[in-house]
Amino acid sequence: MTGAGVRVGPAPGALPLLGHALPLGRRPLDFLASLPAHGDLVRIKLGPVPFHVLCDPDLVHQVLVDDRTYDKGGAIFDLVRTVAGNGLATCPHRDHRRQRRLLQPAFHRDRLPAYARVMSLEISAMLRSWTDGRSLDVLATMNELTASLATRTLFAAELDDATFGELRLCMHDVMTGMMRRMLLPWTVLNRLPTTGNRRFVRARRRLRQYVAQLTTDYRRAGVDHGDLLSILLAVRDDDGQGLTEAEIHDQVFTFYLGGSETTAPLLSWSLYLLGRHPAVRERLHEEVDAVLAGRIAEHDDIPRLGLTRRVIMETLRLYPPGWLFTRVTTRATELAGHRLPAGSIVVYSPHIVHHRADLFPDPERFDPDRWGEDAGRLARGVFTPFGSGARKCIGEVFALTEATLALASIVARWQLDPLPGAHTRLLPRLSSTPRSLPMTVRKRHPGAAERSVPAHGRTGSKPYDEQGQPLEEERWQTW
Repeated sequence: MTGAGVRVGPAPGALPLLGHALPLGRRPLDFLASLPAHGDLVRIKLGPVPFHVLCDPDLVHQVLVDDRTYDKGGAIFDLVRTVAGNGLATCPHRDHRRQRRLLQPAFHRDRLPAYARVMSLEISAMLRSWTDGRSLDVLATMNELTASLATRTLFAAELDDATFGELRLCMHDVMTGMMRRMLLPWTVLNRLPTTGNRRFVRARRRLRQYVAQLTTDYRRAGVDHGDLLSILLAVRDDDGQGLTEAEIHDQVFTFYLGGSETTAPLLSWSLYLLGRHPAVRERLHEEVDAVLAGRIAEHDDIPRLGLTRRVIMETLRLYPPGWLFTRVTTRATELAGHRLPAGSIVVYSPHIVHHRADLFPDPERFDPDRWGEDAGRLARGVFTPFGSGARKCIGEVFALTEATLALASIVARWQLDPLPGAHTRLLPRLSSTPRSLPMTVRKRHPGAAERSVPAHGRTGSKPYDEQGQPLEEERWQTW
């Protein structure tokens, strides 16, 4: 791309020593959405370090498809790698092609019906635990649901309740510790023998032990359980080599991280937006009543859930789960006519482009109908909630299947309304996550008997009082 007609400039308001750290930390999405007014490639500073922010879809596309020049790296990926290792989502370009080829069978469309059956089981378990008229934190509840789904799709072999619960708790403690390290990147603090640090180290060790033991058990049994771990053990590269024990662990954690940090906020925001837009919700009730008649959604129902899909797409536009990503140039290059030396940090945020009024008219309005038949003809780089190019999220269809089944099933049986105490200010996490989303749940009666679906999971909910205050503390609150 040449520099003709492309604007390059600095963002105003940088403070001595801090740069733009304060506005980015206080109101990150508002700050990012303000940057296109200052250029297509905008320079910001975090402390003394310069960052080059992409505000133009053509530039976004150029960077994402050239992952050899713009490799994954920077502070975010470096911190995630300290915990997640060298998995598919965090590995550098030199390892990505091999990993992608090896892992692609795990997300083949032929596998989706089996995954969807597990999803329906867990969704059914969650919905049966809800009480009419009770208030719950939707974010915490969706986190529990996606954690159960991730664990069950990773390890489909029958696990006793104690092992299943311990696996989920280990995953949760590792995730919590990783988030703390992202917020407090000073190494000395992360080495102190605090309760949180000890819990993190213990959970990470236990998680490795569990994965190693399950791997041994799976290999001894020699059975394809139809889950992700079975595929990780079966894949071979062109030289006949499989994944090492360390690689299997890294992929397990990567899949868990991707599933929980993508689908939970997507579902939470979808339910919140529907609660704020009753006309859209009423139309969605009509769709799910016609398709599901009160039962749990299944894989074969997805083609008939068109409005459900459009609600999810519009939620992804307004609140893309991954809101900030970094790339590092591996060589000197030119971007938008601007010379970037090797080691330069390039930032892209789907939120920036998704909220440009010239690309999405009235961008702050929740309008699922903007995703009609012509939505597939969007220009490159305009809609990138799952990335683009060779490094586009391998689990995109998996995540959309999970979100569609969950949202349709929830709306078919329950009506959710935000409480006055609902807080939508974002936490600085990997995904665009609110602090909490307390909502009241009220039972719907679409006029059809529920079809029984057995449950394996134990998905609960976090209760809130009528003022939106939590009635009890739970460890999930630290997510």
